[in-house]
Amino acid sequence: MATINTGSFSKALWPGVNTFYGLAYDEFPVEWDKLFDKFTSRKAFEEDVGVSAFGLAPIKPEGGSVNYDVAIQGFITRYTHVTYALGFIITREMYEDDLYDVIGEKRAKALALSMRQTKETVGANVFNRAFNSGYIGGDQVSMINAAHPNAAGGVQSNQPLVNANLSEAAIEQAVIDVARFTNDRGLKMAFLPETLHIPPELMFEAERILASQYRIGTPNNDVSALVRLGKIPGGYHVNHYFTSTTNWFIRTNCPDGLKYFERVADDFSEDNDFDTDNAKFKAYGRYTFGWTDWRSIYGSQGF
Repeated sequence: MATINTGSFSKALWPGVNTFYGLAYDEFPVEWDKLFDKFTSRKAFEEDVGVSAFGLAPIKPEGGSVNYDVAIQGFITRYTHVTYALGFIITREMYEDDLYDVIGEKRAKALALSMRQTKETVGANVFNRAFNSGYIGGDQVSMINAAHPNAAGGVQSNQPLVNANLSEAAIEQAVIDVARFTNDRGLKMAFLPETLHIPPELMFEAERILASQYRIGTPNNDVSALVRLGKIPGGYHVNHYFTSTTNWFIRTNCPDGLKYFERVADDFSEDNDFDTDNAKFKAYGRYTFGWTDWRSIYGSQGF
């Protein structure tokens, strides 16, 4: 078992050190909450169960009988909570002789940093694996897919026909595609884009596209239809945990989409071992990230 002792931080035992660097960096603000809606949980797992609507009403002949439709159970999405934990051990001698508080309080802050960035990474991985057929949702296909099955038959897509880099034209097409989403019975619903989510490499392009009142890259004095019509009302959000430098995503107003279930909030505790007098510090959290309804997200693989 790894233990931090006086040999691990020998310089912390001697006077004359100006500073110990490496822990005082600024962090990015929380980013996962821009990607997911938060829920709490009191069970080992949570399940979302889809229900289909009815279809269009057919013509009823005079004197004829009414046709009766049935609702069917849709796809089931299970969120099974995962436990994340990390800790460290300090010998009593190291704790007592540390002149600079390198151990103890500063190590505890480092532990909190590890837990925070673990959560950011786990959440971002839902998007990092969005096109990966090895990571499927309740409908048994990847989150971004050209063939999301409807419970009542047929398929729909939440990606462009051809992968596209982030551009004004690509976002305009995404807005059109989202407007064409239907429910499982083919009925038109008011699905609307809300926010654009990108890696740091695309923030300058996103700013030019969504902040200019006029179209970019053209000598014409055309207005920006995206901006004028407010088609991405929530603007764009940079996520520093996205691994692709070219993939981009649009969250929509579809309910029951991207979800974060918190079974146990990050908890920090400490104790002492009776025999060794070593101090033990640990952090514990239990949660899950995932998606239920694919209509809540649209994405494209850039190149």
